[in-house]
Amino acid sequence: MAEYQYPYPAPELAAEHPFVPLDFRRLEPAEMQRRADEFHAEMARRRSVRMLSDEPVPIELIETAIATANTAPSGAHHQPWRFVVTGDPTIKREIRRAAEDEERQNYEGGRINDEWRRELAPLGTDWHKEFLEFAPWIVVLFEERFGVDDEGVRRKHYYVKESCGIAAGLFVAALHHAGLATLTHTPSPMAFLSRVLGRPENERPFVLFPIGYPVDGCLVPDLQRKALDQVMTVVTS
Repeated sequence: MAEYQYPYPAPELAAEHPFVPLDFRRLEPAEMQRRADEFHAEMARRRSVRMLSDEPVPIELIETAIATANTAPSGAHHQPWRFVVTGDPTIKREIRRAAEDEERQNYEGGRINDEWRRELAPLGTDWHKEFLEFAPWIVVLFEERFGVDDEGVRRKHYYVKESCGIAAGLFVAALHHAGLATLTHTPSPMAFLSRVLGRPENERPFVLFPIGYPVDGCLVPDLQRKALDQVMTVVTS
């Protein structure tokens, strides 16, 4: 067994900040592999869905998925994120119109080059974003560039984008695990989301999630994910 030379937490640190026993369950190797395989199989079915139904989704499912995302690690444990939720038809329509205005300029106004167009072609995407209006919920993850306390004093945040990226990944996994569909939508530029949703200056849109059930007969691109040896490298001495 490994023996550490220096204790953690250091006595002087533990005296100033509370520490608690780790809530960790050690599993048998066979059970660990079973759980790992089961989770992989479930996540392998996850797809980005652009044909979302307007069928209602309980807000409690959204709340639980956000609570799961909120368990993500973050720089200095500042949790520099804000999940803004709306199901209001008027707001969703305004978001759709603003997003389509920006995306139309991307696809038809020359913002994206020919190479990018070729890369997007297998996905079948264009500037039309009906899902932003049809999905029962839109959640926008805002990154908090800095914190602000009750007295208006700024607090520096660390590794904001990295932290928000991890939280976004957990959010997507939690939605899929709950039986919902979504996609990560990043209209460029996204500043209109701050205006439409009335967000303060310390927040910046990071990614938008339309959330709901897939429409009956929904089709998705027949794409293959990279093989393990294309994304994993083992380094030895």
